[in-house]
Amino acid sequence: MISRRDFLQVSMAASALVGASGFGNWSRLAAQQALTQDQLLQFETFGNVSLIHITDIHAQMKPIFFREPEINLGVGENKGEVPHVTGADFRRLFGIEDGSPSHYALTYNDFSSLARGYGKVGGLDRVATVVNAIRADRPDAILLDGGDTWHGSYTCLKTQGQDMVNVMNALKPDAMTFHWEFTLGSERVNEIVEGLPFAALGQNIFDAEWDEPAEMFKPYKFFERGGVKVAVIGQAFPYMPIANPGWMFPEYSFGIRDEHMQEMVDEVRGMGAELVVCLSHNGFDVDKKMAGIVKGIDVILSGHTHDALPEPVLVGETIIVASGSNGKFVSRVDLDVRDGRMMGFHHKLIPIFSDVITPDAQVSALIDEQRAPFKTELEEVIGQTDSLLYRRGNFNGSWDDLICDALLSEREADIAMSPGVRWGPSLLPGQDITREDIYNVTSMTYGKAYRSEMTGEFIKVILEDVADNIFNPDPYYQQGGDMVRIGGMAYRIDITKPQGERISDMTLIKSGEVLDPAKNYVVAGWASVNEGTEGPQIWDVVENHIRKEGTIRLEPNTSVEVVGA
Repeated sequence: MISRRDFLQVSMAASALVGASGFGNWSRLAAQQALTQDQLLQFETFGNVSLIHITDIHAQMKPIFFREPEINLGVGENKGEVPHVTGADFRRLFGIEDGSPSHYALTYNDFSSLARGYGKVGGLDRVATVVNAIRADRPDAILLDGGDTWHGSYTCLKTQGQDMVNVMNALKPDAMTFHWEFTLGSERVNEIVEGLPFAALGQNIFDAEWDEPAEMFKPYKFFERGGVKVAVIGQAFPYMPIANPGWMFPEYSFGIRDEHMQEMVDEVRGMGAELVVCLSHNGFDVDKKMAGIVKGIDVILSGHTHDALPEPVLVGETIIVASGSNGKFVSRVDLDVRDGRMMGFHHKLIPIFSDVITPDAQVSALIDEQRAPFKTELEEVIGQTDSLLYRRGNFNGSWDDLICDALLSEREADIAMSPGVRWGPSLLPGQDITREDIYNVTSMTYGKAYRSEMTGEFIKVILEDVADNIFNPDPYYQQGGDMVRIGGMAYRIDITKPQGERISDMTLIKSGEVLDPAKNYVVAGWASVNEGTEGPQIWDVVENHIRKEGTIRLEPNTSVEVVGA
């Protein structure tokens, strides 16, 4: 099957921007249920500039299973628009055959059975193979890392990001931007950045005291490629002190900073830039809005919301590329730049099927070297799962349910709260749960599990605040991840309502009691952004719970009633 739009033409002033997606190539192969490395990498070289994009790796160096979201709701102008289309609707939109590799890679349905057939995805040694193949075809291709790289695994936590720095350096990126990296603390981030052999970019990373661009991070970097002067402008995650603990990086401030972005675009254009690329960690909907405000950006390489789209989205004269997460995809974008203008593009979202792509031997050895000191701890089996464990979606995933169950049990709480983070691989029914698996969904530098009393009214305030971070119709006010995960309590949410009116019918599951606004309840949670939080580390809480259970069996979670979707 060909993609919905394998040839695209958009008027641009007196000329035409012509774009094609290479997704159709492996979608057609999907019908044959057969893939080879050569087929995955097949690409009709185009134009004179190539970009390679990876993002949101979250320290996953080895192949994993990763289930795409079942629920990804858009609001306002983005309701029903990609990336807020999932499952069968997504497959219909892009002409994807049921049961095909593209079905498995891009949607959630029948995930466990398809995973057993198609195997794991990702692995930075496989990513290296793909990057090297693109460079063999286009030696001066620009490799860009969208951030969320030095975070998300046991070894990354234990080495303060050094394992990922070492492996990514072997891939030789040309530039990167940032988000979770800052939760290593600004001192550690500065130490790493000073030693990077490539550009650390963030036009919106400012000195908090002086409200001027931070010297450690450059706003942009120029590259001369294919006879074209290319400017890459970095855009770090705008809402760092809201979504993550600001006390870990007090000297820095962030924000979208549209006006400054426009200044940077104008500045690089004035310096002769013929192609302007924004390497962004805004999130897709924020990137769409920014593309409509800031003029002169040709390409936005989007990160943060973990969306994997087989075709770029066009906003005016800007194409927005979304390359997934966890090392599951690599995007290649070839561009035809003539007379100082982008005249056309070819794009391919390359799925990293681990059993199809031969690992790069040097990078594979380097990954094993980083993991060797921790091998025993990583591989220790803590329990087994009879349920599919996944995380990703606007509301609870089964990994989140397991974490909430652990908090309720181990911390003797009435209600559990787990952050709506998107990172973390999946486990299939029948798999062992190792310590590495637990850290893959919990590891962070502020992982202590608190236990405190909260009134029913305060619990509602928390849910309302988080809901507004997700379902505010203005993307610039969507400042969080997904909805906070709740254990021990059911509630109703109407995503069409304004802040303060979305949450209702809050009840304790064990008793059916309606929450009393004035009554105190024992709440256990983790990942508080408050400095000085006390309690055991969440990975220890979860490990203790799994050891006691032995085998994890989870019933479908029906505790959240969603209205307005």
